[in-house]
Amino acid sequence: MKSNKNIVFGLHPIIEAIKAGKDIDKVLIQKNAKGPLLSELFGLIKERGISTNSVPVEKLNRLVRGNHQGAIAFISPVTFYQLENLLPQIYERGEVPLFLMLDRVSDVRNFGAIVRTAACAGVHAVIIPQKGGAQISEDAIKTSAGALFKIPVCKEKTLLNTLKYLQDSGIQIVACTEKGNDSLYQIDYTTPTALIMGSEEDGVSSDLLKKSDYLAKIPMTQIVSSLNVSVAAGVFLFEVGRQRSIVG
Repeated sequence: MKSNKNIVFGLHPIIEAIKAGKDIDKVLIQKNAKGPLLSELFGLIKERGISTNSVPVEKLNRLVRGNHQGAIAFISPVTFYQLENLLPQIYERGEVPLFLMLDRVSDVRNFGAIVRTAACAGVHAVIIPQKGGAQISEDAIKTSAGALFKIPVCKEKTLLNTLKYLQDSGIQIVACTEKGNDSLYQIDYTTPTALIMGSEEDGVSSDLLKKSDYLAKIPMTQIVSSLNVSVAAGVFLFEVGRQRSIVG
């Protein structure tokens, strides 16, 4: 039972979609719902690391008119990549890896605009968390000008573990933050690099800041305290591109 907007509802259809290997963006489950099929669904969700939210039944009723049985799943319009498979391929091609990690960037239009810029600036993959990020929706695809179909997106269970994996793979981590001591122009981006952009509200998480190799900021006047995250991402990415002679 599907809607025409990448929604699957009902316990059996969602379970079958997961078993069939569909890329599930998120599952909404009715609060306090119980039953053997729900137990099976929860087991699959845990096994596959799928993002879930517990919501009131009223929200589910607003989303679909059919018998949702307390669960609705959103199928991602894009295929997610495995970072551990992608990284060796980049090295094998003799390329210098460039990743963009988005920490809780939740605004769909900001997300789409960032992905569009990333594709133009030579980013190999955009890394997002399973929870707390923007949903990859039609609006996100439209704002990205279709770039979401062209650049790999990796959806990782925890960004902190991903950061450590990247560092162990020889990649420097540059957190883009107003709390940084280094200007973004003082860092050498010609080596394997992953940039971290933080949420619109409070920037990069403190646990990621602590583990990053560099905390870099954009020099600016004091008229305003910060830039929109999609604009800031563009400033950083095109400095990387300038140093690598990818752009300009």
